[in-house]
Amino acid sequence: MNWINNVVRPKISGLLSTAKREVPDNLWVKCPETGQMVFYKDLEANQFVVPGSNYHMRMDSQQRLRLLFDGGEYRTVSVRSVHQDPLKFRDGRKYTDRLKDAKAATKLEDAVLVGEGQLDSQPIVAAVQDFRFMAGSLGMAAGEAIITGMLRAVDLKTPFILFAASGGARMQEGILSLMQMPRTTIAVQRLKEARLPYIVVLTDPTTGGVTASYAMLGDIHIAEPGALICFAGPRVIQQTIREQLPDGFQRAEYLLSHGMVDMVVHRHQLRETLSRVCKLLMSGVQATKFKDTRKMNGRAYVNGASVDGKVIESAARETGGVVEPEVVPNSQRFEPGKGDKVRRDDPAAAAPANPKDAPRGA
Repeated sequence: MNWINNVVRPKISGLLSTAKREVPDNLWVKCPETGQMVFYKDLEANQFVVPGSNYHMRMDSQQRLRLLFDGGEYRTVSVRSVHQDPLKFRDGRKYTDRLKDAKAATKLEDAVLVGEGQLDSQPIVAAVQDFRFMAGSLGMAAGEAIITGMLRAVDLKTPFILFAASGGARMQEGILSLMQMPRTTIAVQRLKEARLPYIVVLTDPTTGGVTASYAMLGDIHIAEPGALICFAGPRVIQQTIREQLPDGFQRAEYLLSHGMVDMVVHRHQLRETLSRVCKLLMSGVQATKFKDTRKMNGRAYVNGASVDGKVIESAARETGGVVEPEVVPNSQRFEPGKGDKVRRDDPAAAAPANPKDAPRGA
């Protein structure tokens, strides 16, 4: 009778049970633009682009890096830990409690994840801002991660790719959050001094202090279709100026038409575009690596190899291609400050041809 209690009865109870089965919350995803319902697995297979409306959904940092690197394999770059709550901030809740909830929901230490790996067999370093972690806000930990990624690219001599998605500076850290803007700007300068490409991919949304700092300092700016890219949002601007804003204001296509970004690329072509841009820019870096960088007049030769002038002169003299300078008599020399290019020893040139042309009082 034991098998009846252990096997048969549970199966019968399961068949006759009217309890509602648990359904995952993200089984179906609704398109914010058209309201279309899309099966999550289909959306994930399409790189989180809604098939019908072509709407680009937001992606988390792990998914971004897996789609970017070869075979989805990358190594996470470790970031130095910072003080979690330097200002002991509290609004409706403690800042530390908000951080704990964000870490539990995203499995991240902060809003920025940095990885290194191969993109079409070329090494790169990439950083992704995760909007799920407190709206991708820029705090001390996020700023440290961005700087660590850039310096890692300098050490490895590889391009640095940033996927920006942020609501701006993190208000819970006050002035310490704003200090990350100049810190990351200095790190960008380190990349430029090393002549390494810095490519920024602007995703939805990129706003606030992130837009005002490192997100707009790249060598190439690529935006995803329909991404909101701004400092202050359109609603704030419209309420301030009390005027109707044009259609598509502060969207990726609007910024492209006004020269703020270099290109708008569909997510399906993004990896191919990044690979092509990295190869193109790194080919210029390799071409200038072996050139002489001695400074002449305060600037280094970057467009061609510098050659000693004496070597050129001696080679030209041997071939008879040098013309010796002709001696100019003193009467033909121009002496500044002694008239309008008129020789004083030439009376005909000094005297006016017509007396009427003589200056008054002469």
